[in-house]
Amino acid sequence: MIRLILALAVSLVLTGAEAGTRIKDIAGVQGVRDNQIVGYGLVVGLQGSGDSLRNATFTEQALQSMLDRMGVNVRGGALRTRNVAAVIVTADLPPFAGRGSRIDVTVSSLGDASSLMGGTLVMTPLAGADGATYAVAQGQVTVSGFAAVGQSETLTQGVPTTGRIANGALIEREVTTGAQDPGPLPLELKNPDFKTAVQIVDAINAYATRRFGRRVAQERDSRVVRLARPAGVSTARFIAEIGDLTVEPDTPARVVVDARTGTVVIGQDVQISTVAVTHGNLTVRITETPEVSQPGPLSNGQTVVTAQTAVSAGESGGQMRIVGGANLRTLVRGLNQIGLKPTGIIAILQAIKSAGALQAELMVQ
Repeated sequence: MIRLILALAVSLVLTGAEAGTRIKDIAGVQGVRDNQIVGYGLVVGLQGSGDSLRNATFTEQALQSMLDRMGVNVRGGALRTRNVAAVIVTADLPPFAGRGSRIDVTVSSLGDASSLMGGTLVMTPLAGADGATYAVAQGQVTVSGFAAVGQSETLTQGVPTTGRIANGALIEREVTTGAQDPGPLPLELKNPDFKTAVQIVDAINAYATRRFGRRVAQERDSRVVRLARPAGVSTARFIAEIGDLTVEPDTPARVVVDARTGTVVIGQDVQISTVAVTHGNLTVRITETPEVSQPGPLSNGQTVVTAQTAVSAGESGGQMRIVGGANLRTLVRGLNQIGLKPTGIIAILQAIKSAGALQAELMVQ
């Protein structure tokens, strides 16, 4: 498993080294981003899998308020329906989305409903962080999971209490961005790096000198590059032209390990000073063997169960290897020679970092 992951890392590094990356994939105009919106609503039409109104009082209150607005007075009555569920509706409002366009929404149960399959979301306003309503959601909920309950067994696949509505929200208000404002356009890197920012500036200026006859880019720091839009060219066309330019993004030397899943990802520029490594697995085994102690005939003793405990310890491995790499390929080859499991690789990388031989940042998740 670990050899496959490391070999994949080498393949990705070699592939990325042969072809450049488009500027649009590593940077974007500052302020042009998605905005999160959320709302509270009701899903109706469930087949007995909704909230129990006795336990979910907020569902009952929301149902009463909705019926009151429709001219139905149910105050003071005992509602015992099980085909209604209170839900939280979330969505991402994309930039430049105009009024009347549609976006997808996610519907998640808030009460004790067992499934949202077959339900319909009633008109739900979606508000942003400023409290203003930007979209309204409504429609049939699509659920990929299901739950089947019997007297002695339960089968559940996926999450039946969460669903989606494709194109389920209509945008009612637009979000203004700074991309249309006059003045310099700030281009923001997704992974800030000084060298990558300089390479972007050089690539844009080389293109702009041929296309417009002057330089238009200037690096501000490791995250932002300022662009001066040439006269006579729209912002959309200018961003589209420079977005297809390719650069070789630089990444810091970093090793990321996930001890829970045994995943190890090693960056391209990671280097290890030459060190000698040995790794042995110490195994301690404790075996409990219950035995029955039977008293003798005509005695006043009692039959008891006693435990016989056997403890054994063993250690495997122990061969010492020299590991050192000037590049990722050499490093992967050296680690593969040891023939360890992912947990062993993680332990060795942590020990090498403690010894000061790992010339990279070690991130343990």
